[in-house]
Amino acid sequence: MIPADSPGPFAGDPAALPGEKADILARVSAAVGKGELDRGRQILRTEYPFTPIAKTARKYTARQCLRIFYRDGFLDRYSGLKLVHPGALRALSVIMPEELPAHPNWAIDQAHFAYWELSPTLDHLMPVARGGADDETNWMSTSMLRNSAKAHWTLDELGWTLSPAGDYKKWDGLAGWFVEYLHAHPELVTDKYLARWFRATVDVRAELP
Repeated sequence: MIPADSPGPFAGDPAALPGEKADILARVSAAVGKGELDRGRQILRTEYPFTPIAKTARKYTARQCLRIFYRDGFLDRYSGLKLVHPGALRALSVIMPEELPAHPNWAIDQAHFAYWELSPTLDHLMPVARGGADDETNWMSTSMLRNSAKAHWTLDELGWTLSPAGDYKKWDGLAGWFVEYLHAHPELVTDKYLARWFRATVDVRAELP
């Protein structure tokens, strides 16, 4: 049993690892077991305080997203794995709806899991609710799966590391294929989702060095 008065190796450090934070609760429990409720409360307030996190919905344009996806080389910055351009993924679903089904609300029982594993999205490296900036310096490309898992936590809290950005000239997430295919099959541009990503991709590609 850890003594209630033991300071612990990471006392007061909000980035302490989960196991070390468990030690904080072990010391709180030890204090409570001794009837020292005030001591237990003090440990929690100073070493593992409750900080409410406000959820805020944010929407970004396809162009904003693509600039970051290209900057990051269409790589998931939390796993280092390749991501696929949203329009390319949806185009493949339109072409092969049974083999790669899509769903407008991402229903996991109706959409192919590729939409969770490979579809890129923007995430705040330091959550805005925790003081992070809502600008491109704090935006990272990641999969929907990793975005959902990360939620409002920091990389230190999750034990994750930031992977280096890739090179879009080596992997562009099938963006080039997407643009070429829609040029060759203009009937697909009648799909509003595909049209939005098509126009944005053409515009952003024109900005690239």
